[in-house]
Amino acid sequence: MRILLILIAFTLSVASAFAQVVSVRDVQSNQALEFVVISSVSQQFFVQTNAAGKADITQLVKEGTQIQFRLFGYKSLVVSLEELQKLDFQVDLQASELTLQRAVVSATRWSQSRQQVPNKISQISQEDQYFLNPQTAADLLNISGDVFIQKSQQGGGSPMIRGFSTNRLLYAVDGVRMNTAIFRSGNLHNVISLDPFAIQNTEIFFGPGSIMYGSDAIGAVMSFETLKPIFQEQEVFEVTGNISVRGNTANQERTGHAHVIYGNHRWAGVTSISRYEFGDSRMGRRGPTEYLRPSFVQRIDGQDVLVVNPNPLLQVPSGYEQLNLMQKIGYKSRRNWTFQYAFHLSETSNFPRFDRLIRTRPNGLPSSAEWLYGPQIWSMHHLNVQHSNAVSRWYEQIAINLAYQRFEESRIDRNFNSSTRREREERVDAYSLNIDLVKTLSKNVKLFYGLEGVINDIRSEGTDISINTGVQTVGPSRYPEATWNSAAAYLTSQVTLSKNSLIQGGLRYNFFGLNADFTNNLSFYPLPFEQASLADGALIGSLGWVFSSEDGWIMHVNASKGFRAPNVDDIGKFFDSEPGSVMVPNPSLQAEEAYNVELNVGKVVKEQILLDVTGYYTYLNQGLVRRTSQLNGLDSIFYDGTLSQVLSLQNASFVRIAGLQLGLEYKFLSSWTLQSKLNIQQGIEEMESGEKSPSRHAPPTFGLTRLDFQYKKLRLQFFAEYAGSFSFEKLPLEERGKPELYAKDELGRPFSPAWTTLNFNFQYRFNRLCTLNSSLENITDVRYRTYSSGIAAPGRNLVISLNFNF
Repeated sequence: MRILLILIAFTLSVASAFAQVVSVRDVQSNQALEFVVISSVSQQFFVQTNAAGKADITQLVKEGTQIQFRLFGYKSLVVSLEELQKLDFQVDLQASELTLQRAVVSATRWSQSRQQVPNKISQISQEDQYFLNPQTAADLLNISGDVFIQKSQQGGGSPMIRGFSTNRLLYAVDGVRMNTAIFRSGNLHNVISLDPFAIQNTEIFFGPGSIMYGSDAIGAVMSFETLKPIFQEQEVFEVTGNISVRGNTANQERTGHAHVIYGNHRWAGVTSISRYEFGDSRMGRRGPTEYLRPSFVQRIDGQDVLVVNPNPLLQVPSGYEQLNLMQKIGYKSRRNWTFQYAFHLSETSNFPRFDRLIRTRPNGLPSSAEWLYGPQIWSMHHLNVQHSNAVSRWYEQIAINLAYQRFEESRIDRNFNSSTRREREERVDAYSLNIDLVKTLSKNVKLFYGLEGVINDIRSEGTDISINTGVQTVGPSRYPEATWNSAAAYLTSQVTLSKNSLIQGGLRYNFFGLNADFTNNLSFYPLPFEQASLADGALIGSLGWVFSSEDGWIMHVNASKGFRAPNVDDIGKFFDSEPGSVMVPNPSLQAEEAYNVELNVGKVVKEQILLDVTGYYTYLNQGLVRRTSQLNGLDSIFYDGTLSQVLSLQNASFVRIAGLQLGLEYKFLSSWTLQSKLNIQQGIEEMESGEKSPSRHAPPTFGLTRLDFQYKKLRLQFFAEYAGSFSFEKLPLEERGKPELYAKDELGRPFSPAWTTLNFNFQYRFNRLCTLNSSLENITDVRYRTYSSGIAAPGRNLVISLNFNF
């Protein structure tokens, strides 16, 4: 028996001696690299590193002596077996100097190699974020060069991506959907609730992302990854952090931020706080006179008076304040279980809706004396549980996300010379549960699958207040009392065809339902119904192929279907979309369906030049659009004292979007980089008359070009941002009815002029602890509004910020 045990032990020791494991790290950060493809140069056999950066290359050693290491975003490396032995089977890879290449993405809720995702993804690193100094999360998206931002007021920012906007785009925070059942088809500003200082990585996943995120993910998914607790390798307790202060001249910004990251090998946490103060924004001196602010309304001796603005460049009123808090605490067990609880809180002051304040009546007087969004409050409690490197028949990795979010928002308005102030308040309690799993079936086949449940509880109230007496009365609410719910299951299969290519296909079935009670508004509006309910389902799918070669070619092709389920904003709201029109509820809606195809081709030349071209086409069927309607047989009713045409949302249109996204990056000499992006899209929308109109959310051609210089502690960047024009003929028909937003052509018709800004950024790192950033934006002081915006962009602006790291 003893001899048998000795023989078994000897056999195992010999087998382990022949098993050769290699470790791969990032040469600068020393972090393990996952998804590195390791292959023999002459053979097709290959392996990939795991989450610990390790892979068994025993089979490769047998096949050949030249071994290649390859990971998207890193320089490829070929070494001989002898060289590998000298390195003690420890390989360090150098990150590519081309910033448009990113190695790992997480917009799919899992960390994946860029080579494994058959969709275009744009990333914004924390380093670029600190360098470019975005004021809000909307401005953060803008610096990607792939997202067009519309602003109705300074406290806003509504992304337009591939011809879609508002509730046809999805926001995700640490993998949790932020969209609620009152995200509207009009311009949204919910993204400003996020704190740019607390975001460490931002990704834009282009095209339908409904397989993973369900309803609303038609045009894109914007995924924000916030600061994470860092677990140490040893028992020692480490503390790091940052303190930042920033100010500027265009809107007298005063911002302060601090965060602390702390922990040991078992416990870790993050504490973050930011405080923002923005004054009234000053526009540029050179541009259309229509954008000037010659006067504004003041309440004097009980009367609304139009007073002269002493500085017509100052957009009065437009300032606001904001506070953001975040707290995370995490625990890591010895059995690869990680538990993390996170709390987020964002609260703004009132902020004026500037596009409504510049709207006038036919007699030239303002329509509104007041128009503000009340405090926008967002909070989230988020519990994340993960198990990795598991030995289970069901998964190797599992992630459970349980979240509760509360949204509070309100609208406060008063007509010019009216004594009644109207306040409309909405509250949404949003509950969500996601269970996501990863299972490897074989060397070449991996499954991603999971379940999702979402419940939204909506409460809406209206109050009318006499500004003379202070008496409050119940007024009509914007929405019915309602509940919206969604339940889904999804499965995605990833099949590796070779070390250079793979295919990925997925299916999702989504059930959604809605129950609404309109009795809170029956005393104000003669609705023919008291209750409404909706229940339906959607089956969607996607199929994509990814190819990347050793000589620098990158390609993917993808076909996918997305959807958007009708929400409470679609079926249940009353509001004035424009003077003389009123939107009324329509509870008989169906889901929109989007069909998308895209092709991407890229080429890396000598690790110095990257060319990237993506073409796409999206067809939106059963589009929810505004159409003329009736209420109790009437096509017009009195709303807010005005005879108004009755409109409602209906499944009555199609939208076609086609476009190109072009990217170029050139790394020359040792310290210079030239980067340029251009986005071209064209949209066609079917109108009620059958006439075709340019799609409202397909902006003009836009892009940016940056020339970057880095040498030791110094970084300089000169860049231009630009957008094309929309003549009156190219302006969407819906936008022609909003002349206050646009300049006037020689015939007095509204149009959107082209614009270009020149900008300069400066950064100097005094030492490891202190960094000075400064920017001179809009150097030529151009006066412009981005397409469809109600507020002009800031004029010449000097930004100064100091960052202290410890």
